[in-house]
Amino acid sequence: MIRHQVRAVLTHVACAAVGLACAHAQAAPSTFGPVIGSALLCRSQLDNAYFHSYLTQAFGPSYKREGGAYWFRTDATLWGAKVREVMVSDDSSEIVFVGAITDSTPEELEKSVRARAGIPFRAQDGSPFPLRKSNPGSTIAYMNDKSKIYCAKFKPQPPGR
Repeated sequence: MIRHQVRAVLTHVACAAVGLACAHAQAAPSTFGPVIGSALLCRSQLDNAYFHSYLTQAFGPSYKREGGAYWFRTDATLWGAKVREVMVSDDSSEIVFVGAITDSTPEELEKSVRARAGIPFRAQDGSPFPLRKSNPGSTIAYMNDKSKIYCAKFKPQPPGR
C-alpha cells in the first residue's frame, strides 16, 4: 500500500518536474449520467461552482483553463457516446455553461440522445454544419469530426435587481 502511494507521488513529481501534461482520465462515477447528462440537456439548474466541484471530485483537477472554462478529461459515456472532455464555465463571463466533447458526429449524437433521452434537436439553418438545438435549450455543434453538446444560460441576477 505504501509503495503504491510513494510510486503515485513520485509519478506526479516527475510529471511536474518535466512539465508534462500527465492528466489521466479517471472512470466516471455512476452519477455521471444523471448529473452531467441532465445538465447538458438543460434539465437541471446550472451552477458552475457545483459542477466544478463535482468534476474535480470525479476526475481530479482540471487539466486546463481556457476560453472561460475549466476543462476535465473523462472516461465516460453518455447516451452511448464516448465523452472525452467536459468543460464548465469559470466566473469570467455572464454565461454559465456545462459542455462535453464526444467522439460521435453531431448526427450520431443527435440520434443517440433522441433514442435514449427522448429529446429531439432541430437544425438551426440549412448549412452543411448547422447548430442543432433542443426545446429545453441544449445545443449540439460540430467540433472538427466530433461533436460538442452544451447548455448555456445567463447567470441569475442577485436578488433586488
